[in-house]
Amino acid sequence: MAAVPSASPPTFHHRDFAVEDLVAAKGDTRVSVCLPARDEEATVGAIVDAIRTRLVDDVALVDELLVVDDHSSDRTAAVAADAGAAVVHTTDGQGKGEALWTSMLASKGDVVVWCDADVREFDLAFVTGLLGPLLTRPGIGFVKGFYERPLNDRQEGGGRVTELVARPLIALLFPELAGIVQPLSGEYAGRREVLERLPFVQGYGVDLGLLVDVVRLVGPEGIAQVDLGVRYHRNRPLAELSPQAVEVMEAALRRAGVETDPRPELARPGDAPLALELGERPPPLESPAYRRPAP
Repeated sequence: MAAVPSASPPTFHHRDFAVEDLVAAKGDTRVSVCLPARDEEATVGAIVDAIRTRLVDDVALVDELLVVDDHSSDRTAAVAADAGAAVVHTTDGQGKGEALWTSMLASKGDVVVWCDADVREFDLAFVTGLLGPLLTRPGIGFVKGFYERPLNDRQEGGGRVTELVARPLIALLFPELAGIVQPLSGEYAGRREVLERLPFVQGYGVDLGLLVDVVRLVGPEGIAQVDLGVRYHRNRPLAELSPQAVEVMEAALRRAGVETDPRPELARPGDAPLALELGERPPPLESPAYRRPAP
């Protein structure tokens, strides 16, 4: 099979979109910002407070602010609620993708923005930058964010799973996505009419899974990416990245037509094997639990 030539999607900078221009372009479009969170009490409150104060109360750009608590063992839910977010909980399953899928069932926006809840020094440009192409360009259905990712306060070195797993998989299996700067970024947004037609991998494979599926659904001309600046967040040790890497690989291989074990074990010398559950939720439109918000 001949390789598909890669091309970068339309690329913007968050400074291309002023808040007042987005408010004017928004019209009657409803915007939901959803934060998937597990054990993020140290950071989630400041993120919620910034969005609620500046983008909900001050300028009415965001209509709904939702935190999806994914089985936290700390005070994530209480801190988020105290800061002004509505809080819902994952129930039947767990994992990042399960939280995103839950947010689709719980939110009401015509446009849904997802941001991770572990970001330090959160910049509102994460929200406004992602909204920019969706509110100003009708042909765009999905927007992916990218940024510099310092590692342990060094300017470079973040995105280890991206460089060692996602980008090689894209080169081999999905070369049409090679122009995506951060295929595993947790900051992205889309129109509900697009997102509700996509399946959601329940774990960390959701970021790549959604990207592959949305390009197949709307074509490369239907997506955009935005430079969001710098992202400071909790850098995880390598031992915690291995399960994430498995989940990313499984999502990619499944989309390439390769059958995988749905319950693999990650074996490492000196440690007990780690059992992994690799599940996938159907597109929200195919779920009896989903109710499309009324106009």
